[in-house]
Amino acid sequence: MKLIKGKKVSPPTPMEESPEVTPEDEARFAAITNIELSPEQERRITEPPQIFPRQKSVLAVHWHPEFVEMDLIRQRVENLYPRAIEKLIIPTQHNRITAYDEYCGVEVDCYSRGFQRKVQLLLHFHRDRLEKTGVLQGALEHTFQYRASQLFDLLTTLTKPDSERVNRAARETGAEDSTIEFVRIQAAKLEALLEQHYDTLPPDVIKNRLARNFLDTLRGVYDNKTINRAQVFLRQVKQDVKGAFPLNFFYRTSEIIEEARGIGAGIVIPHPEEFWPVLLADYDVDGYEVWNPQSREYTDFLITVLAGKNRRRGQKERPLLAFMGDDTHFSEKIKAPEDQDKSKRDREIGLQPPWDDLNLRKKLIVTEMDRETVIQEYKARLDS
Repeated sequence: MKLIKGKKVSPPTPMEESPEVTPEDEARFAAITNIELSPEQERRITEPPQIFPRQKSVLAVHWHPEFVEMDLIRQRVENLYPRAIEKLIIPTQHNRITAYDEYCGVEVDCYSRGFQRKVQLLLHFHRDRLEKTGVLQGALEHTFQYRASQLFDLLTTLTKPDSERVNRAARETGAEDSTIEFVRIQAAKLEALLEQHYDTLPPDVIKNRLARNFLDTLRGVYDNKTINRAQVFLRQVKQDVKGAFPLNFFYRTSEIIEEARGIGAGIVIPHPEEFWPVLLADYDVDGYEVWNPQSREYTDFLITVLAGKNRRRGQKERPLLAFMGDDTHFSEKIKAPEDQDKSKRDREIGLQPPWDDLNLRKKLIVTEMDRETVIQEYKARLDS
């Protein structure tokens, strides 16, 4: 309840929402598609809430700059680790090659036919190889479009409703009719705004996250319980849309690996615990990610698996390396703290606590996979 001139006034309910796009909707849309940073947002990037003066080595080969400039990110790294001596920092934007100092990187979505799953690869290479990436960039441009196509599929599922998907999501989440209608109205508004502004939008903002962000702009207009219920329902519909996406849209994992090796790139498999069969696939890669803020449950086991694989490799084969990915998304860092996604808020570029866990560190040192060794070995491979 709010007091207006001495009277109690209830906040609007979802059923009172107009389906027409209003100037307020235009403003909300502009706010979430604007990639120009304010001085305050730049300060949030360059002035981290914590510093780590005791960390002397920084390994960051799985993180997403998104639309934040590298100079700002560099200032953050220098402030985070003021006494760092050795660094290997390579950005891995989804399906877009970006560079930080002398290295380039990208996180590629691809398809492993042997176990019918979408998997991801981290590719890293020296900047002087960039001119050889024509074929790879063509493949990435195609793959980049899938996130936009999923957004439009998600909105169409709600606006021209796919009753099977909508009903299934309602059953899974217990969403009431008022919540479903509220989400459908917001989806229709977002669809109309995208159609109107599509040609002037930065390509990086056209992804599923836009629907979630559009709903979040209504916090304060509607109570958090209403928005939270809407987000739960929307998330379930999104999962259904993602699950139905045709895997043959992607290039095969073996094709991407072959092209990457052709330009002299290093290859790391992130999130292996999300698609276990990849550990058996015996792909030509430099290593596996054994820890990630999203994949942290089996770090000890994954280190053991890598150690076993290395024991079975011939002496002429290079050992597989253990990597850890902070998976930082810099678009989260520009938000006010109260608006940040809790699951991503505490991720920090180069911050991977398991390297310093006493039990894991002992195992890593014995298997010659401590952080300093990985930095030196992987740099040597990328520079050769």
